Amino acid sequence: MTLFDDREQSDRADAPLAVRMRPRNVEEVVGQSAALAEGSPLRSLLSGGGRSAVSVVLWGPPGTGKTTLASLVSAESGRVFTELSAVTAGVKDVRAVIDEARSRLQLHELGTVLFVDEVHRFSKSQQDALLPAVENGWVTLIAATTENPSFSVIAPLLSRSIVVTLEPLGDQDVRTVLMRAITDERGLGGEVTVTEEALDFLVRISSGDARRGLTALDAASRAGTLEIDLPVVESAVQHAAVRYDRDGDQHYDVISAFIKSVRGSDPDAALHYLARMLEAGEDPRFVARRLIILASEDIGMAEPSVLQTATAAAHAVAMIGMPEARIVLAQATVHAALAPKSNAVYRGIDAALADVRSGRIGTVPAHLRDAHYARATDLGHGVGYVYPHDVPGGVAAATYLPEELEQARYYLPTEHGAEARWAEIDRSLRARRSAQGDRGAET
Repeated sequence: MTLFDDREQSDRADAPLAVRMRPRNVEEVVGQSAALAEGSPLRSLLSGGGRSAVSVVLWGPPGTGKTTLASLVSAESGRVFTELSAVTAGVKDVRAVIDEARSRLQLHELGTVLFVDEVHRFSKSQQDALLPAVENGWVTLIAATTENPSFSVIAPLLSRSIVVTLEPLGDQDVRTVLMRAITDERGLGGEVTVTEEALDFLVRISSGDARRGLTALDAASRAGTLEIDLPVVESAVQHAAVRYDRDGDQHYDVISAFIKSVRGSDPDAALHYLARMLEAGEDPRFVARRLIILASEDIGMAEPSVLQTATAAAHAVAMIGMPEARIVLAQATVHAALAPKSNAVYRGIDAALADVRSGRIGTVPAHLRDAHYARATDLGHGVGYVYPHDVPGGVAAATYLPEELEQARYYLPTEHGAEARWAEIDRSLRARRSAQGDRGAET
């Protein structure tokens, strides 16, 4: 548990660069324009002075400014800033902080901003202990979490708070933070220069986490050189720069090799290219999106569960961020690589689109047309339609394609993996639908 004025910490010359460069006002905060827009709950809290006691749950990846925003609320409102880490604090610590805050409010009319970092690590009993303070306004709670608060914060606490979602910082946002640290008197004060190559590398390894970038820059600045170039940064962070241009050939070459390795059922090669992308700072959400596409394009019905894995991975990546997201992406990659492959679904939809685009459309059969309006039956709409649920086995002997396309075949299943079973089902269903040898409208 810590109790302090955060501005005093940032003024210490020996404080870490990330602490010294913590924004002192809202205007210095980068990358959170939506969360800090005029009229937003967070902006109102920052400008509400000592009147507002609304509590906030800040949800976002590491290094997006959760601690900074909490300290700004304290500074702008003139309240005492108290911090609890859910990793080390127990129920006794929570109650002690609340008792102090309550006394402070009653005796000195001085409010308290209670910042709880990683609130998702608090047990239910620890979160319950916060409820009286929040409900009675003894503290302004600002809880930070990298996990979805709908699942990690108890409902009573969540209902008494406003959830503010913080976005990962973009490359330009991180670059802005680093450049400010290089020139600002609170940072390096312009005493060193940083080459563009080194700066690009710092941005890449930050992966949207400003604190990570500042920590790496801080380490490099202690090398005793007036120019920080790529080798200096590599040595300082013990991290080799992977040649990878997120907007150039390397980006497309490596993702291409990744996809082709998965398609070729080689999990080792796929993991290699995945590692290259992540180590070079590729957006993990981009990789997750490519896995979702691949799950349908190259695997499809041969192993339908891969699409579920890829989709779940994308949600997990968005929820937890790097570096933990690497494990989730690795699992999805291995599942996709080891799964049997089929592009039958991909070929099927493209074949159907090709017919439609070339004008092979045909007329919707009368028995399939909408019959839910007056005189529809007089026009023959719906006449002869057999409701499948009224037929034993649930499959009616009928034709559904337009007459002009009666012989068209779009989905051509393979005999790979689970699709072999679906192929047999498809053959059986086709036989049952055409059992009478007539169009459904004539049955």
